This record gives sequence, C-alpha cells and structure tokens, in this order.
Amino acid sequence: MPSTFRIPKADLGGPRGRLYQAYSRRTFGQVADPLYMMFHHPQVMKAIFKFEGRVAKWDALDPTLKSYAQMASSAAIGCSWCLDFGYYMAHNDGLDEAKVREVPRWRESEVFDARERRVLEYAEAVTATPPTVTDEMVATLLDDLGTKAVVELTEIVAVENLRSRFNSALGLASQGFSDVCELPLAGVTGNGEAATS
Repeated sequence: MPSTFRIPKADLGGPRGRLYQAYSRRTFGQVADPLYMMFHHPQVMKAIFKFEGRVAKWDALDPTLKSYAQMASSAAIGCSWCLDFGYYMAHNDGLDEAKVREVPRWRESEVFDARERRVLEYAEAVTATPPTVTDEMVATLLDDLGTKAVVELTEIVAVENLRSRFNSALGLASQGFSDVCELPLAGVTGNGEAATS
C-alpha cells in the first residue's frame, strides 16, 4: 500500500536537501519517506539524526533480539513503513529472514525459542497503552539478558514507538524496502495484528 502523506512532502531542494537525498539513496537505495516529513522542520530532523546516530552505537543487547523487539513494536502499533524498513535492515544484517518474517505473528509461530518469545512479549507489553509490563517479565529478562541489556531493550522499544507513531500518524506506509528480501512482507492490519498472507 503506498503512502498517503497527511502533510505535503517537503521539497528536498537546496544543498542540505540534496545532501540528505544523496545519503539516503546511497545508504538505502532510495529516499526514505520520513525524510520528506522531517525536512519541514530542520531542528527536529537534526535532533533525530543526532539521536539515531547515538542509538546505533548501543551494544549491550544482542542485535538479533533488538531487531525482533523493534519489529514487534512496529507490528503492535501497525506501522507498515517501519516493518518494511525493519525487514530491509534485518536482511542487510544477515538475520534469518524466515524467522524475521514471523515477528508480527510470533505467538502463532513455532520458530522462536523461549528467550526470543519473552523479548517479543516484553516489546509488545512496553508498546501497549498503558504498558502491560509485569514484575515477572522483567525479573525473567534480567536472568536472560542482564540488567544493562534489559535497560537497552526497554529503551529501544521506546525509540521504536517514537519512530512508528511518527510514521503512522503522518500516513507513511510500506515503501518497498523489503523487496530485497526473499520472503514477502508480512501484512499488518490497522489495529496492529498480523494479517493473514
């Protein structure tokens, strides 16, 4: 489904716009739709890019678990753009695409081990409004991952909420990033539930 932008796409003209376009095309193969939205407010864009650069350096949590958690949060919110991009990033990072594809429907899938399932459940619980995290969830994850990784897991899910809610609110939808993957993108309904494929 193509994006139906709720605010007009910004004109990415001028030296800064051309620089961002070139970076996006070089890094992702095309201009990422959120760039058109953020370019309307250079201070927001600059702050987000700086923040995302720092987020990318976090390394206490296993990258595979981090990817699953972010996609579970995106699916719970119903952000098809974020899932699409998440699949693309997982592909580039060499994750098991057959497993990645199952994230939106992890409860019905048999491909995840017990620890991965606990991470996915936690990501959904953090994303829920209001959050549905329990003491037992956190205690088990502390045993699984350690304190530093649980802090990072919680924060990366919060960051994904920021991304997914921004993109969904402004009408961004799947942009075709997942076309590089061998498996089709798992659909998401408007309420965040996995659609049948």
